[in-house]
Amino acid sequence: MTDEAARWRRCATLLPPAEAEEFTDCWEIGEQEAGLDLLVATLLERQEPISDTVRVEIAVIAERWGVWATLAPGLRRCVGSGPGDGSLKLVDPAGAAPLPYASADDPLVVVPWLACTRCDRILARVHHRGGWGDFSHARSRYVLSDRDVPAREFEREELWDAVNELRAPCRRSARGPRC
Repeated sequence: MTDEAARWRRCATLLPPAEAEEFTDCWEIGEQEAGLDLLVATLLERQEPISDTVRVEIAVIAERWGVWATLAPGLRRCVGSGPGDGSLKLVDPAGAAPLPYASADDPLVVVPWLACTRCDRILARVHHRGGWGDFSHARSRYVLSDRDVPAREFEREELWDAVNELRAPCRRSARGPRC
């Protein structure tokens, strides 16, 4: 079983049996977008509590399948049950200012997306600035920022690598352990 299929099956355990079967069927027939919509809608309807960690996992799966922008408002409204393993959380978009980022060939906007709850590392989505002045919702890549080391870029296909790097134990610094 692939990591992606395993993640999908873990998400199915959040749902009652009938919805879990329908969600799993969506994977089998290649309708992942519909399955993710069903997942978030059911969690909201049933007021099923989810941890920050589960919320992040669903967000990353939704991003991977291109439906994060659509599902973000609903996923953010899902009832919380606590931090989970306490390592990751979604960044509140209302309080997130775009991060500085330089590129010689493209006007880019870096929007904080996921954060380590134990240190100041952020995984941001990198967008192209559209001709209308705002950023395109189609992300181009991801950047992991940490004030102690240079930012590290990840391509779209490397999303789970970026999340795993964010989730990895924080490095020790001159200030002592950060996590």
